[in-house]
Amino acid sequence: MQSLSNRKKVLEQKPMNFWERIYLPAIAKGLSITLKHFFRKIPTIKYPEQIRPYSKNFRGQHSLKRDEEGRERCTACGLCALSCPAEAITMTAAERQKDEEHLYREEKYASVYEINMLRCIFCGLCEEACPKEAIYLDGPHVTADYLRKDFIYGKDKLVEPKIDLIQLTQQKSL
Repeated sequence: MQSLSNRKKVLEQKPMNFWERIYLPAIAKGLSITLKHFFRKIPTIKYPEQIRPYSKNFRGQHSLKRDEEGRERCTACGLCALSCPAEAITMTAAERQKDEEHLYREEKYASVYEINMLRCIFCGLCEEACPKEAIYLDGPHVTADYLRKDFIYGKDKLVEPKIDLIQLTQQKSL
C-alpha cells in the first residue's frame, strides 16, 4: 500500500560496535536505574493504617447540618436541587406541625431529601446555593457498594447526628 504523500521513507541502519553487540552496557545501565529507584523513599501510603492528609477544599460526602439548638437547617427551598448540574438532588417539602418546633427551624422543611451519589459530580454548587448553610460537602469519601439503590442517600445518611449541648458542656467541665 502506498502512502498518501508518495514519499519513501529511507532508514539507515548503522552497524553495531562491539559493546552494543554484547549488551553489557545496556544491562548495567538498566540495573543502575533499578537500584536507584530501589533505595528511594516509597511514595505509596498504606491506606487502612495511614490516612492521607486532605486539602482544605476537599469535597467529601454531603451532610445536612443542624443549628445550635439541634434543629435541621434545611427549609426545602429547592435552590440546591436547582443549582445541581447533574440533577442528583430531589426533595419533597412539608409543613411543620405544632409539636415539631424542636425538630425543624422554619415552618417548611424537607420531609424527603435524597441525593443520588452515582449522579453527583461533587462540584459544590449545592453548598454555594444554600441560603441557610444547611448542606456541606465535608464528610468522608463515598464508600463503595454493590447495589445501585444503596447509592441513593436519604436523610438517614445525610443529617448529622443530634448533639446534646448540655451533656457536651458538662463533659468539657469535668
